[in-house]
Amino acid sequence: MLDFVHFRILDFIDIFLVALLLYYFYKLIKGTVAINIFIGIVILYLIWLLTKSLQMNLLSEFLGKFLGVGVLALIIVFQQEIRRFLLMIGSTKFNPSGKLMNRLGFKQMATSETDVEAIVNAIKDLAKTKTGALIIIKRNSNLDFLKQTGDAMNIEVNKPIIESIFFKNSPLHDGAVIIEGNKITATRTVLPISGEIRLPSTYGLRHRAAISITKNTDAVALVVSEETGKVSYIKDGRFVPFKSYDDLKQLLKYDLY
Repeated sequence: MLDFVHFRILDFIDIFLVALLLYYFYKLIKGTVAINIFIGIVILYLIWLLTKSLQMNLLSEFLGKFLGVGVLALIIVFQQEIRRFLLMIGSTKFNPSGKLMNRLGFKQMATSETDVEAIVNAIKDLAKTKTGALIIIKRNSNLDFLKQTGDAMNIEVNKPIIESIFFKNSPLHDGAVIIEGNKITATRTVLPISGEIRLPSTYGLRHRAAISITKNTDAVALVVSEETGKVSYIKDGRFVPFKSYDDLKQLLKYDLY
């Protein structure tokens, strides 16, 4: 009865890591239909543990078999979420070039910091004139497969350049702009749209493309609606709300640096 007293440091680490994994998985599926399935699975698992501890053999065996067989079904149900979860593990939050390791003293040296001020100021002016725009900013995932669909560039990020690219009469305005570090590395890129994306009719093809690419990579996207002039910030396949352009700058800096 006093087994719980022998609590090792490894037991604490074990519990902490499981809780961390569950927390990040919960963040991925929060606000989606999958959250209800996830909660249902957790409840079933807790009931199975209870019946097992109470030695309710028939019910615990039935639930155990159900949970065991259900693993394959869960992989199918959570296919997109598992993909995004694995992408997140390899993203800036976990790998040595990310924020966590930066804070521990391991600085990222591969690319220079993105000029967030220039990007947001350009987006602000584009929104005023209702000039449609789609900007994809690389974090960790390789975006070479996107750059191959457009025109290769090697231009320092600055406000006038971004505005001129998306100017309505510019030959480069159609398609997405790719930014890596502080360089515009491609224009007129074609973004693939995968799966069924349900959006209100007020959102157009740019938004669907941005959602699709941020679902399948860890890149972030900025979209300016040509119809309304509204600016959207999209990450992990979801719209990230912000109150002001200053707020948007802070969000970008947090996600990129």
